[in-house]
Amino acid sequence: MADLAYGEVYTMNRVEARRRIVRTYQQTGSIQATARLWHTSRHVVRQWVRRYQAEGEAGLHDRSRRPHHCPRQTPAELERQVLAARQETHLGRRRLALYLQGLGVQLSPHTIRHILRRHGYQDKRPRRQSVYPAQWAWEAQEPFALMQTDVKDIHDKGTLGTRHTTHLRRYHLPRYQWTACDGRTRLRFLAYSYTLNRTNGLAFLILVLGWLRAFGIEGPVVFQTDWGQEFGGDNPHHVEELNQRFLDSWGGALRRYPLGRKGYNGRVERSHRTDDEEFYAPYLLQAKNEEQFLALSGRWVYVYNVLRPHLGVGMDGQPPLTVLKRLGYTGDEKIALFPPIILDRVSTELILSCDSESGNDLLAHYNGSYAPTSKRAAFRLPHGFGIPLATW
Repeated sequence: MADLAYGEVYTMNRVEARRRIVRTYQQTGSIQATARLWHTSRHVVRQWVRRYQAEGEAGLHDRSRRPHHCPRQTPAELERQVLAARQETHLGRRRLALYLQGLGVQLSPHTIRHILRRHGYQDKRPRRQSVYPAQWAWEAQEPFALMQTDVKDIHDKGTLGTRHTTHLRRYHLPRYQWTACDGRTRLRFLAYSYTLNRTNGLAFLILVLGWLRAFGIEGPVVFQTDWGQEFGGDNPHHVEELNQRFLDSWGGALRRYPLGRKGYNGRVERSHRTDDEEFYAPYLLQAKNEEQFLALSGRWVYVYNVLRPHLGVGMDGQPPLTVLKRLGYTGDEKIALFPPIILDRVSTELILSCDSESGNDLLAHYNGSYAPTSKRAAFRLPHGFGIPLATW
């Protein structure tokens, strides 16, 4: 007999392993000798020998492990009532529990769920299809192919504290920051508004897309957003209509990531934390009017895109503009200096212009050079980066 362990044969064929145990015992007549030959315990040998003696070949097959007695199991009559009610009403477990309650049957939704599953009633709802196939940032190989887009409510007392949020209200500064972040290079474009609405959202997308085209970026641009109403809401037909009316002719597209899966837009979400820590917390109190606020925002765009090292994957501690040039961009470096504006001032007129036969004429002023008026941007960055003052 081959020197095999019982466990080895068991993994190949359970019944055959037990049959060989019994045969060896019949030859040796010894529980201990059989256990030693098959490298198993005497208890295993004794168990299968006794079952074979009592039941024959059938005793070597697996038995059901279902308990012989279950004192808390729902009575069969109640189960029949649940199944009849389900067949009649087609209700889900929660509503079915309320329905049965009206008939004098007190069962929890969890109990009803187990009863339905035992009798083969599975959830037949079709799996929700993703209307817009989302894309991870690491999948974007070309700059500006994926623009993670989101809105930040600056009025965040939990993050900035009461002093900053009170300052924001007292001086009537913009409340919402609109952000588009390139998934490959992390180059960002910012704008602001006092109200959160779809008109401002469309205007921001059109302005960013027009800015990229003005600097020679010719490839398709996907703006990946959440399901907020400011970006078209959750109606796929309406979103497609917005795409056709405002973005298709520019080579742009509006796309949703799966509901609740913020990780798909993780880079723009993470950049908002940087805004709080390195811009709003130390500098917001310096802005006493809208003009000063936009000037500070313009400096922050310059620092973020041109000076500030980024330590994320694929960045190698370089600023976004440096990474963009490393990837082959040879155009004007002013592409990194998108000027933050107040969308409420231009959005309505811009949307009307883009929706007319005359085309996107309001974007013409973005085709010229942008020269910031402030002389210096003096931002103190953390972690000892040691970035000097930037001359504008």
